Amino acid sequence: MATAAAPAAKKIKEYVFEWEGRDRNGKAVRGELRAGGEAMVSASLRRQGILVSKVKKRRTSGGKSIKGKDIAVFTRQLATMLKAGVPLLQSFDIVARGSPNPRLTRMLTDIRSDVETGTSLSAAFRKHPMQFDALYCNLVEAGEAAGILETLLERLAVYQEKTIELQNKIRSALIYPVAVLVVAFVVVAVIMIFVIPSFKEIFQSFGADLPLPTLIVIAISEFFVQYWLLIFGGIGMGVYTLLESWRRSPKMQMSMDRLLLKVPIFGPLVHKAAVARWSRTLSTMFAAGVPLVEALDSVGGAAGNAVFTSATEQIQRDVSSGTALTASMQATGIFPNMVLQMSSIGEESGSLDQMLGKVADFYEQEVDEAVKGLSTLMEPIIIVVLGTIIGGIVVSMYLPIFKLGQVV
Repeated sequence: MATAAAPAAKKIKEYVFEWEGRDRNGKAVRGELRAGGEAMVSASLRRQGILVSKVKKRRTSGGKSIKGKDIAVFTRQLATMLKAGVPLLQSFDIVARGSPNPRLTRMLTDIRSDVETGTSLSAAFRKHPMQFDALYCNLVEAGEAAGILETLLERLAVYQEKTIELQNKIRSALIYPVAVLVVAFVVVAVIMIFVIPSFKEIFQSFGADLPLPTLIVIAISEFFVQYWLLIFGGIGMGVYTLLESWRRSPKMQMSMDRLLLKVPIFGPLVHKAAVARWSRTLSTMFAAGVPLVEALDSVGGAAGNAVFTSATEQIQRDVSSGTALTASMQATGIFPNMVLQMSSIGEESGSLDQMLGKVADFYEQEVDEAVKGLSTLMEPIIIVVLGTIIGGIVVSMYLPIFKLGQVV
């Protein structure tokens, strides 16, 4: 009879503890250590010859969340200090003390403690996957191995700064029309729920037949008044369900991202942004000396679109089997001819990273121009739409008054 397999050992949750004590020479020392409990901290320090006098668990609450911009600023500062000859641990101390975000300070202190105890910088970064993705850690690892960490960090800083700038451009292009439409919906809902019923009471006192547009608006108002909670709740739940399924379901992500690329006006903008991020990421990885097949691991997700992620996986399989990069890219059908031609020239001349960098620069400029054009185009469209809706409601409410004036 087969014996049951032993259950897997439960992973111990670790915390950061602040400690104080004295070393073998009697000198007062203090520091921080990540462990599963105070007993483990004391045992670890005793093995190092430190007589512990105080151990306290560090509080982790407080401070705003760590954003991509914070990591970009940290990367730029770390690269600058390493280029200036400042030792790595001292650089972490300087950046941590200068950070206005307590959470970032605590995270950098944790990373410094790991590095001080012999952990590689890339391995220390991998303990914080929410802030340092695979691309970041792979480039740092390549920099450590080649002895050019400061150069790789500088490239990472440039990459992150350009990526954040591109994201801000896309966000600014999408937020404006969405915000205006949301405000317009709220205004129309307020009119329907609170204003139109007052007109309805006045019209009932006329004792005459109302025009068709007025009857339609009153019917819509009655529906809003009766089901306003269901309407707002349904819209809120619908948006929440869509966003959650988009975030959690790969199939939903693929469907929505494919649809997003086909949306008029916004689709070409999203496509150009994805091409720019894809090219910039592969250029940065390849310039750092990361092999092409390994570099493609991080490229797909960096594009920010499930269609490009799936295409990158196919490209990686083709390249692994000996197919040229340009041929693999062309087979996916999502890359413009200009990107394919530049990639082909880069492969033939051995300057693929430079050519992809130029592609990224070109499409980032295209996104910038598209955002400006989109803002100019959306303003008159929104004005016409809102004018038609609000104007239609106002005219419909005044039609009975005009008709009454003609009768008098």
